[in-house]
Amino acid sequence: MDRADLELFERSVRHAAEQHTGAELDVALDDLGWSEALADEPRSAVSVIFEVQGRTGVTSSALDRVMALALGAKDLDGDPAGLVLPAAASWDPPGVLDDGRLTIRGVGTVAFATAATAAVVASGVDGDREVLVRVPTSALERRQVEGLDSELGLFELRAADVAVGSSRELETGAWAAALAAGRVAIAHDLVGASRAMLTLAREHALDRVQFGVPISSFQAVRHRLAEALVAVETADAVLDAAWLDPSELTAAMAKSVAGRSARTVAKHCQQVLAGIGFTTEHPFQGYVRRVLVLDTLLGRSTALSEQLGRDLLASRRLPPLLPL
Repeated sequence: MDRADLELFERSVRHAAEQHTGAELDVALDDLGWSEALADEPRSAVSVIFEVQGRTGVTSSALDRVMALALGAKDLDGDPAGLVLPAAASWDPPGVLDDGRLTIRGVGTVAFATAATAAVVASGVDGDREVLVRVPTSALERRQVEGLDSELGLFELRAADVAVGSSRELETGAWAAALAAGRVAIAHDLVGASRAMLTLAREHALDRVQFGVPISSFQAVRHRLAEALVAVETADAVLDAAWLDPSELTAAMAKSVAGRSARTVAKHCQQVLAGIGFTTEHPFQGYVRRVLVLDTLLGRSTALSEQLGRDLLASRRLPPLLPL
C-alpha cells in the first residue's frame, strides 16, 4: 500500500472498530478485505487492526488468523476454525497427542463463541514433533473468562482424551513462527492501549485545574507524562525493528518491551488521573485491565525477558544490533 491507501485502510478499520466488536467486527474486517491485506501486506494489516483494537478497546479473532497464517493453516479443509492459544502465561503448544488421543489446555479468542471447529497445535508426549489437528468445539470444555477483563471475550479451553482421526505434521519451526507472529500482533495491541491511556491522562492534565492553573503546568505531572511517552515510543521502536529484522528473538523482545512499557504507562497515567482513574465510570481502568491480560498471552513480559537472558547466557553471543 502507498501512503494514501494505508491512510484510507486505517480510517476504514478504525470506523469498523468504533461500530463493532467481536463477531460483528470479524464480518466488517472481511468486508474491508483485511484477510487479503494480511496475506499481501502483513505489516500494514497487523499494525493497523491491532493498534486500533488497543486504542478502542474492542476485540476480534484477528489473532487467530495471524497465527494460523504463520502455521499455514488459515483454512482447515475449507472451513474456518478458531485456533487454540497456549494457556495464560505459557507459550508451549496447547495440545498433547499420545497414541491418537488429544489433551488440550489453552485459551481461545472471541472466535470460539461461534466456531464449529478448533485448530490445535499439539506436541508428542516426548516433545519430539508438533502436529496440527482439528477437533469439533463440542469436544471442548469452554468457559468464558469473566475475570480481570471480560470485554476481551476470551475462553478457557480444556479437553481430555479426545479421539483424533487424522493430524498433519508441522514443518520444523512452524510453531515458533506462529508464536513470533502472535507476539508482534499482541505488542501492537499493547502499544495502541498505551497510547490511549496516555491520551486520557494528557487530556485530564490539561482540563484539571488546581490552585488556579491546569495541573499540566506542574513539574511532577509533566515528568509522569514524559516517562509514559518514552515508554510508548520505546515499545513502538522495538516493534519497528521486529518488522525490519523479523525473527523469533525480535518478536519476543517486542512483546516483552510492549508489556513492560504498557505497565509503566499505566502506572504513570494512574498517578496523573488520581482517584478518577480508579472509577469504573472512567475508561482508563478498562485499558489497564486490557494490558494486564494481554501481557499474559504468549508469555508475560517478565518471563520473556528471563528467557531471553537465559538464551543469551547459553549461546554466549550477543544478538545483532536492531535497526532502530
